[in-house]
Amino acid sequence: LATKQKGKNPDDVKQVRDYICQNYFDVRTFGAVMSTGDDPCGIVRGPVQLNFARSIDPVFAQDITITRQARTTEDRQQSGETEMGKKSIIPYALYRGEGYVSAMLAQKITGFSEDDLELLWTSIINMFEHDRSAARGKLCMRKLIVFKHDSALGNAPAHILFDKVSVKLKDGVTTPRHYSDYDISIDKDMPEGVTLIEKL
Repeated sequence: LATKQKGKNPDDVKQVRDYICQNYFDVRTFGAVMSTGDDPCGIVRGPVQLNFARSIDPVFAQDITITRQARTTEDRQQSGETEMGKKSIIPYALYRGEGYVSAMLAQKITGFSEDDLELLWTSIINMFEHDRSAARGKLCMRKLIVFKHDSALGNAPAHILFDKVSVKLKDGVTTPRHYSDYDISIDKDMPEGVTLIEKL
C-alpha cells in the first residue's frame, strides 16, 4: 500500500499511516518513524512510552569461564578443537521501570484501544516466561502497578503517582540476593480521579 501511495498528497500518506496502525500492534502501541526509505509515510507518535529500567541498588557483575566447542574458521581450528570464553552474570538485581500511556494519542492518532491495553499488560507480565536463556537466568516480573485516570488528560502528574510506590532494603540487609530482601510499600491514598490497579 505504501508503494502504491508514493508521491501522493498528505491525505494519501495519512491513509497509509492509518492502515499500518490498524494492522500492526507495535506501531499502534509504540509508534514508528516511517519517514525514511523509498516509500516514506511519516511519523506515528505512539501512546505508550516505557523508560529504561534501573536497578534499585548497585549491581555486581561476575565473569564466568565458558568453553566453546565449535570453532567456525579453519584458522581458529588449528590451535585446537575448543577455545575459552567468558560470560558476565549478575547474581541478583531488582529493577524498576516506569511507563506512560497517553489516552489522547491513543484516541486521536493510532486507535490504540482498551483491548490493546489489556494485551499489553498481559505481555508485560509474561514477557520473560517464553523467552528463557542462560544469560537471563530467572528474570521475571514481580509487580505491575497501573494508575488509571478518569480524565483522558490525566488527573495527577505521573511523578506524584510513581512516588506512591516505595522500594527499600529491609533492615540489616546490605547485599540483596533475593526479592524477599526488599520491602515494597504502596501508598494507596490516590488523588481524586485516579484508581490504583495491581495487575501483579
